[in-house]
Amino acid sequence: MKNDTKNLPLRNGVGIVLLNKYNKVFVAKRIDNPKNFWQMPQGGVDNGEEYLNAAYRELEEETSIKSVKLMKELSGLITYELPKNLLGIIWKGKYRGQKLKWFVMKFLGDDGEINIKTKKPEFCEWKWIELENITDLVVDFKLHVYKEVQKKVKKLLIKRF
Repeated sequence: MKNDTKNLPLRNGVGIVLLNKYNKVFVAKRIDNPKNFWQMPQGGVDNGEEYLNAAYRELEEETSIKSVKLMKELSGLITYELPKNLLGIIWKGKYRGQKLKWFVMKFLGDDGEINIKTKKPEFCEWKWIELENITDLVVDFKLHVYKEVQKKVKKLLIKRF
């Protein structure tokens, strides 16, 4: 299996940059990673599912959040490859990484709506952070993804104000 990993496809996925009323970004700490790495909500796209519908579904599945407004669909897909030690483990070994479509959403609710203790919890903690800090907390193999998302969201916020 290990030799065939280069031929594995990339998984279609979505990522959500969730901004609160102060334009702080929602991040959460994964249950399955004991280190201090945080991520924005993200997940896979089901067969036949539209990217935006997948983003709303993933956000609700991971955080219970429904009160959002779409601000922007970021252009293009951003890919990452899994490190060798995770190949064959994550996603039951079916994929070598992900290609993500990112969406920027405004959170319209209050923090009481956020519940990460879902049916299949992925996170153990969550918090709001400044956009500038999202690259400080992410796992190494996703750093380039977060830098690109950060740059695009920064431009979006500058245009809006």
